Amino acid sequence: MHSPFNAEPSSSEMVERDLTGGGDSGLRSPASGADRAPLMFDVIIAGCGPTGAMLAAELRLHDVRVLVLEKETEPVSFVRIVGLHIRSLELMAMRGLLERVLEHGRRRPAGGFFAAIPKPAPEGLDSAHAYLLGIPQPVIVRLLEEHVVELGAQVRRGCAVAGFEQDDEGVTVESSDGGRFRSRYLVGCDGARSTVRKLLGVGFPGEPSRNDTLMGKMEVGVPQEEIAAKVTEIGETQKRFWLRPFGEGAYSVVVPAAGVGDRAEPPTLEDFKQRLHAIAGTDFGVHSPRWLSRFGDATRLAERYRVGRVLLVGDAAHIHPPIGGQGLNLGVQDAFNLGWKLAAQIRGWAPETLLDTYQAERRPVAEDVLDNTRAQMELSSTEPGPQAVRRLLTELMDFDEVNRYLIEKITAIGIRYDFGEGHDLVGRRLRDIEVKQGHLYGLLGRGRGLLLDRTERLTVGAWSDRVDHLADPTAVLDVPCVLLRPDGHVAWVGDDQQDLDGHLSRWFGKPATGPMPSG
Repeated sequence: MHSPFNAEPSSSEMVERDLTGGGDSGLRSPASGADRAPLMFDVIIAGCGPTGAMLAAELRLHDVRVLVLEKETEPVSFVRIVGLHIRSLELMAMRGLLERVLEHGRRRPAGGFFAAIPKPAPEGLDSAHAYLLGIPQPVIVRLLEEHVVELGAQVRRGCAVAGFEQDDEGVTVESSDGGRFRSRYLVGCDGARSTVRKLLGVGFPGEPSRNDTLMGKMEVGVPQEEIAAKVTEIGETQKRFWLRPFGEGAYSVVVPAAGVGDRAEPPTLEDFKQRLHAIAGTDFGVHSPRWLSRFGDATRLAERYRVGRVLLVGDAAHIHPPIGGQGLNLGVQDAFNLGWKLAAQIRGWAPETLLDTYQAERRPVAEDVLDNTRAQMELSSTEPGPQAVRRLLTELMDFDEVNRYLIEKITAIGIRYDFGEGHDLVGRRLRDIEVKQGHLYGLLGRGRGLLLDRTERLTVGAWSDRVDHLADPTAVLDVPCVLLRPDGHVAWVGDDQQDLDGHLSRWFGKPATGPMPSG
């Protein structure tokens, strides 16, 4: 059985304080020409966590000049395990990163995610990667940062965004070390307390934390058998409690905080002992902590994802309880959605409203995640009412349709963007099907669109600088042809060239008539 918190929280899910502060720093008025810093970059990204690194990598696939500013001088040293869900694993496969990530993770069954209700994954999930990958958070951060540096992005650590001003041509960014940079766009991937969001004056409404949880890694002083028996007993009703082996002779310990300590201060080992004794009647002899943390169930959503040339991605745009392990995945998927669109804007071929589709597509996804985590948190309550609903849902999940629906929701493979009327595939992501060159995802590594043509009659014509074409009548597909966006979502299904050209224009701009502008 999975814990309800099968992905550990990011820093954005820790102590909630100063989350709603909007306001304007006075740095948003247009700068005079004399005061503007030179245009050194196309995009500056605040934050080099998994979200910021993934966005930078996507931009570099299109030769966008990227600077990533990260306030921490070194990656986090304490080891939390995060879980990569099916859709995130698919995205890694599309960009040739999956094998690198798999080397450092541990596969787990893709079941038991929703409120930790112990149901196996339904058979035949629509993915070649139907599992959860548990991987230490510092490792995934390191792998993605290495990847983006290999692609040519600049990463500056110990250097945070301190202020910015935007005008019609770009954004001037002031860094915490006194630097001054100029770019066409600024993207805040700087977490729940996002400086970029606050300086932008974007509201962050929602609910403050009601249920804090202590989490840490430490050693114990009692036998494993005693721990296992107690965890099983308490776990019948208390879903925010566990002790489990975590390697190096230590245990991962999670226990409800119930108001222990000052939320503005890190928890202590004594806090853990006190809460363990209150819940279990023993503190299990915990000692020698490796790290200690606290997180809450605050739930907030940015009112806007974009203001002019400044955008918000990941925890800067949304926070929610870590139950179900969706946080990191949601941010990485935001970045994947935005990357090719922002690159298209900079390279000069984006249709007029393409960048607007980032918020139009991803904000409803975040709303859904916030709602399902709210529901899961209610089901983790020890009160009689929520426990009764939990028992009822446990029964309902014996129906394959219910179980499948919830798994597809948590793992993000059930998402369908609203592209208007059309075939049921339109707006959905396409699984990694077999094609004559191997597997579909292996053809998406350059971050371009793809026409998969089973008729061998169609062409991408003057869009060939942005869209690849594979004519393959043997492709394992139930429709004649599909047009895929760079993020793997189906933009069109059909077999008519004129209809295809219209959709190529919709997603990939005007056909090229000469060299594309460099931005």
